[in-house]
Amino acid sequence: MAGARAAIRYAKAVLSLASDRKSADAVNADMKLIANTIAESKDLNDALQSPVVSSAIKKSILLEVFKKSDKTTVSLIDTLIANNRIAILGDVAVKYNQLFDQSKGIELATVTTAIPLTEALKQKVLAKAKELTGKDIEVESIVDESILGGFILRVGDIQYNASISNQLNKLKREFTIN
Repeated sequence: MAGARAAIRYAKAVLSLASDRKSADAVNADMKLIANTIAESKDLNDALQSPVVSSAIKKSILLEVFKKSDKTTVSLIDTLIANNRIAILGDVAVKYNQLFDQSKGIELATVTTAIPLTEALKQKVLAKAKELTGKDIEVESIVDESILGGFILRVGDIQYNASISNQLNKLKREFTIN
């Protein structure tokens, strides 16, 4: 919990600094890369979380992996190292992306389908979600075969469940009640 609050504070500070330096877009790209890399690389995540690995080694690893980062991103890494908070770098990156999207009026829509979305279907979902919210939408696609068919659309706090498994569950409840 304290780590999540700290991550939000660091993300807000970095977004403010990046906006002042007119480099918010470049830092956003860096943060997406950092968040994805840390999420996908167990070794990097373990190294950042490890109390055995020294801060100097963590810093050199990060600067080597993210060589082409903006100077604001490098400043964030330096600050997190200095404050012994480098373990929350991935959380800071995720929060930064969310805050950046909010500042640009972009909402994230998550679409869960049984099979991967085609580009044409993705465009239809994008148009419908934009129509519903009135905001620019970024679509994240998740494949979950357990829904059998159809889709589940989540935009912010709104969820629309048009999955086959949901419809089957509704039928099952109807028959067991009556």
